[in-house]
Amino acid sequence: MTKFHKYMHLERFGTDEVDGIEFGQTYVFPKLDGTNGQVWLNDDGSIGCGSRNRVLSIGSDNAGFMAAMQENTAISSYLSANPHHTLYGEWLVPHSLKTYRDDMWSRFFVFDVYDQEQGKLLHYEDYSHYMRAHDVDFLPPIAIIRNGCYEAYEKCLEKNTFGIEQGKGFGEGVVIKNYHWQNKFGRVTWAKIIANHFKEKHHAEMGAPEVGGMMLEEKICEEFVTQHLVDKTHAKIVNDKGDWQSKYIGELLGRVWYDLITEDTFNIIKAHKNPKIDFKTLQRFCTLRIKELKPELF
Repeated sequence: MTKFHKYMHLERFGTDEVDGIEFGQTYVFPKLDGTNGQVWLNDDGSIGCGSRNRVLSIGSDNAGFMAAMQENTAISSYLSANPHHTLYGEWLVPHSLKTYRDDMWSRFFVFDVYDQEQGKLLHYEDYSHYMRAHDVDFLPPIAIIRNGCYEAYEKCLEKNTFGIEQGKGFGEGVVIKNYHWQNKFGRVTWAKIIANHFKEKHHAEMGAPEVGGMMLEEKICEEFVTQHLVDKTHAKIVNDKGDWQSKYIGELLGRVWYDLITEDTFNIIKAHKNPKIDFKTLQRFCTLRIKELKPELF
């Protein structure tokens, strides 16, 4: 019987599937841009491998992942010592992001461990020492954050330089894990935040963008921070000042934010049925929305 166990789908931070994941102690990990893989020890002692959705074989491999794992002595050593573990990780082969160091390619970086006997994912602190003992490549956390918020996690995006060539920017995004939490549907699910620069590059190279899963605060700004509102506010400033100068950008951001809160709060509450709103996050998305609608001013 196969030990293949499909890995979860990461959900965008702020959506229903991961509502409340930020409460308590969270671990923030770098998100790599490769292909998902898993590896386990079969009952006959051979190495079994899978992609995100299927069991692999030598005749039906995934970018050479299975062939590499069967020759990986560190993985074999680890699984021999822990035969009830399944290792989930990222097999780093060229995808959208091309700024990884040369020594990063064709390596498997473990980001989760599933205990088949317990039927659950292990805590990072419970498996990381095994990784080090067997010299297995794995992802360390960027930060450990208690009772976080969007802004705190967003700051971690620029700390994700794991494996990136020096001076070549940052990685794809971050993954947020809370090992003592389940979502309201009773499932263990991790959250993700994808960096804007990666989204733009990915969309240009890989086609259609991701749809759905928008954060509530982001959705509110798309609905209520309209082109008309921003244009009207900009026109008022020009009329008051006699012209437009870049030093008035702060005033534009402040006035639109003020109008959103004072004029639309009741409409927002009614439209979204008494939502739970993080106002710092809402202001952040308000600023991004203004920049999107009036890019020529920035």
